[in-house]
Amino acid sequence: MPQLPQFARPSFSTAVNEWKTILNQSKLPTELVWIFDENLCFEKDPSAKDGFKLGFQTQITPPPLDAEQIAFAHFCDYEARVVFYRLGSSRGKSVCLLLCDEWFEAKGEGEGFIKRDDWLMSFRPGADGEITEVTEEPRWKQRLLRDRPLHDLDFCMSLQAVHETLAHGRVLTPYEQFALKVLGSGRPLAGG
Repeated sequence: MPQLPQFARPSFSTAVNEWKTILNQSKLPTELVWIFDENLCFEKDPSAKDGFKLGFQTQITPPPLDAEQIAFAHFCDYEARVVFYRLGSSRGKSVCLLLCDEWFEAKGEGEGFIKRDDWLMSFRPGADGEITEVTEEPRWKQRLLRDRPLHDLDFCMSLQAVHETLAHGRVLTPYEQFALKVLGSGRPLAGG
């Protein structure tokens, strides 16, 4: 693990204000649309440099209210860099995700990241450009879930984790997730 700087996390509202300032200085929309893993739509595209194109959707699996605050609070529990990441614009708004992992520690200005080491956070406003919103459920269901190269976006929070936090106050362990599936299926537990 790399040597981390001394840091103190800001409140979510302070971090969002900094994010909006960065977006405004970059002449990008400051009205935000927050998305999560299930909202991403990677599709094969042989004409693209890396073989896929990226879109998003919020109609099929809409994030709950304040999901971005839940993700921020969850990520702030880790000693890893939290990243405010902008995918692009859609209908005059910036489409954004929160990411968190040691993966981002080495990423700096050369990759488009603005570091705030005192917060152990980075901001990636990205280029000015439109991102496609996918509204057709069959198209979203056909999105690439495997066989794509590792991407920064692989370090975002899932909506499942957000819903678990809303229901249980925290993200569940894999064992707890399995037990809930068994209980929900109506199958008896072993030994019962």
